[in-house]
Amino acid sequence: MSTSVDSAAVPLSPESVEPSIPTVRRRLAALMYEGVLLFGVVFLAGYLFSTLTQQRNGLTHHNWLAAWVGLVVGLYFVWFWTHGGQTLPMKTWRLRVVAASDGGRLSVLRAVARYVFAWLWFLPPLAVHPLFGLTVPQTLIVAGVWFVLYAAVGRVGVNRQFLHDRLAGTAVISLPR
Repeated sequence: MSTSVDSAAVPLSPESVEPSIPTVRRRLAALMYEGVLLFGVVFLAGYLFSTLTQQRNGLTHHNWLAAWVGLVVGLYFVWFWTHGGQTLPMKTWRLRVVAASDGGRLSVLRAVARYVFAWLWFLPPLAVHPLFGLTVPQTLIVAGVWFVLYAAVGRVGVNRQFLHDRLAGTAVISLPR
């Protein structure tokens, strides 16, 4: 019986493997999964808000509701990004958010910055809607074009990182199986 260990049978620790840069397709797939989970988070936040404020009409306190939902979603992301760097969809797709400078954990400030800058996915086309008096279908077309352009920038950008990651000083990496 041999006492040597087959190197192929020894599992590698995450620290011993150089992280790779995920494809844009993989990151967008995780984003879609994230949207499904966020539906539940937003539903619970809205239910809690409407119960606590005794909201009887969707137009009552709608600005406060929007701010509350934005805060809850922000807390969701910041907590997961600062506690392991992964949300559930990111774990499923083996992605992790790290500090771009050293590959370490995100600070709360950096995670908040990433969350705020991530709104660049959605705010520009939504801001165009009232500025130019666009109809809803026109706004949806503008949003679709913006989404494709934003994703394309991530495909050709530095290390295939999206604009919000570059602005926040973060990076998304692939983890080994």
